[in-house]
Amino acid sequence: MKTIKIWNEEASDRQLSEICRDLEAGQIMILPTDTLYGIACDALNPKAIERICRLKGINPEKTNLSILCSDISMAAEYARFDNYAFRLLKENTPGPFTFLFKSAPTLPKAFKGRKIVGVRIPDNRLCRDIVARLGHPILSTSIQFDDTDYAISPGLIAEAYDNRVDFFLEGEDGGTEPSTIVDCTGREAEIIRQGKGELV
Repeated sequence: MKTIKIWNEEASDRQLSEICRDLEAGQIMILPTDTLYGIACDALNPKAIERICRLKGINPEKTNLSILCSDISMAAEYARFDNYAFRLLKENTPGPFTFLFKSAPTLPKAFKGRKIVGVRIPDNRLCRDIVARLGHPILSTSIQFDDTDYAISPGLIAEAYDNRVDFFLEGEDGGTEPSTIVDCTGREAEIIRQGKGELV
């Protein structure tokens, strides 16, 4: 497993080019976010998404998959939301929230047939810079851990996922609290999992 060290959430231009090249080649990575470290891949690559689902033992047909977007305008390409939801995003992103929206027809092939998509615009510059450079979302899901040390320590995360992912973006210490999930598919937003962050 290759390790790329990132300082202060800021990747160099060369690092961003290398990361995006590897993602476009179908590789999967672990990266720091504003909540937990996440396992991520190019959201337009069905084979890479299948690898992540196998790695986590999740059924993609029964689990809401989440995409990381660089900003609200990118999110609007893949999710359908009204003025109320737009204001909610504007006031709470970038931030530690996953918003569930009705999916748009433009959603990547790997999501076809799915009526709901999770959207994240994380308060982490590295995540947003990668997605902006890539030009489209990445799929992301939190790492699994039994011991909190394996969620916090980059060295232990690397040890746990060595030979299971292709590369590791080593940043600051990770967190243990997941994102707050907000269901925006009904008439009013509903928090279905309270995690990090307070919705305003």
